[in-house]
Amino acid sequence: MQLYLMRRELTRMESDTSVVLDWTSYTTAASAYAKLGLLDQAMAMMEKSEGLVSGKRSNTAYECLITQYATYGKKDDVLRLWQVYKNKMKILNKGYISVIPSVLKFDDLECAERIFEEWESENTRYDLRIPNFMIVAYCRRGLMEKAESLLDKIISRGGKLDHKTWYCLAQGYLQNNQTQKAVEKMKEAITICQKRWKSQKEVVAACLEYFKHEGDVEEAQNFVHLLRGKNIISVDVQDRLLNDFLRKEPNLDALNVLNADDALFGDEETLSA
Repeated sequence: MQLYLMRRELTRMESDTSVVLDWTSYTTAASAYAKLGLLDQAMAMMEKSEGLVSGKRSNTAYECLITQYATYGKKDDVLRLWQVYKNKMKILNKGYISVIPSVLKFDDLECAERIFEEWESENTRYDLRIPNFMIVAYCRRGLMEKAESLLDKIISRGGKLDHKTWYCLAQGYLQNNQTQKAVEKMKEAITICQKRWKSQKEVVAACLEYFKHEGDVEEAQNFVHLLRGKNIISVDVQDRLLNDFLRKEPNLDALNVLNADDALFGDEETLSA
């Protein structure tokens, strides 16, 4: 019923000379078709949308269309439209923010690297989100040397690192069974994060279990106090963890303890590129 009403309204607007349709009219229709699994119809709407791209908002249009094509699994259209975009105007950071994660959805790391190199050569305002896409991609694939090399490049260029960068590296090292390095990166992340930052409790638990395995009580205590200082854990959980590392409860499982603070954790920040 909703699809019928949408089609009828779109047909009415197309036939009404007083109504000015723009590219968003058809991307909205494309989304509606795609949600119903009608991809051919969605692509027809996307083609119409492209035909209406013009004026000062062209950059926004191209960025949205690129992202939407990626959502529909249309890699060729992503790259085709990216080339059109580049040929028509200067690409600013938002353009790269749309295309790099779009390309990475197709697991094409080589193409993403080429586009990233284009961005580096453009001398645009340094936006940490763009190299972060690559760091996440490297970490997911276990390419930690590449991730670290890019991190060093960011620092050498005066880039201001945020907690997400360090957290990406922590996750990457954990996935590659390099827990000591993961702990180092996680401490960096917690040190500069905002209070009540939501991270995956499994990552925090892995760091705590590392300290227990190493028998490093002092470092464990420092880490727990760091967590509490940023209100990532409650006072009760802090005390239980400290008791654990003081060997009053030597068999206590860190993840089970952290589950008591479930409201303080979330899955907002994961390796997703």
